[in-house]
Amino acid sequence: MKKIKDEMDLLTRLMKAIAAQVGPNCEVVLHDYEDDYDHTIAAIENGHVTGRNVGDCGTNLGLEVLRGTVRNGDKYNYMTQTRDGKVLRSSSIYIYDDEGQAIGALCMNWDITEYINAEKALLQITDASGDTEAEPEVKEVISSNVSDILDAMIHDSLMYVGKPVDKMSKEDKMKGLKYLDEKGAFLIKKSGEKVMEFYKISKYTLYNYLEQSQNRK
Repeated sequence: MKKIKDEMDLLTRLMKAIAAQVGPNCEVVLHDYEDDYDHTIAAIENGHVTGRNVGDCGTNLGLEVLRGTVRNGDKYNYMTQTRDGKVLRSSSIYIYDDEGQAIGALCMNWDITEYINAEKALLQITDASGDTEAEPEVKEVISSNVSDILDAMIHDSLMYVGKPVDKMSKEDKMKGLKYLDEKGAFLIKKSGEKVMEFYKISKYTLYNYLEQSQNRK
């Protein structure tokens, strides 16, 4: 496959089949990375689950794949959460062209909030306990606005460094910027401006720190 658009008919029919099979609480999303990351959603079924529409942005997980930090980004049956508190059981598979470049992704997000609430109610009655197999830990930021995703990534970089910006040394800032680079933050349009403002550095310093951190690999 060269482009997502080449197989839109097949992919959208597959999406409709998945949504119809699982039900209205299962969102199915097709991302096309040929477009800007602000507008990767090419098709969507049951978008009410996350409140997204065609033309909205991808998530942070796709940025890591596009950046090359993650080689095999496929993830199955992981748990994530929307900003309004819905608990989702999700799977994401990436679509590659003949050269091995990620050109899109097909993602499923099943809202299981009601099932979890029912489980909690039953546990209160039965007082059930015991170890269960841990779910894969995946932090995915789902939003219709790519700016929200960048904000979350910048916040995560601060937690990664472990210091407020005012207390950061040059090495600390380089560490935070390298984290953002590897997570694909700079693939987002105009992300550098927000990062520079947050880290209180100039455009020259941003590029200089990134170059130095990349040379240390």
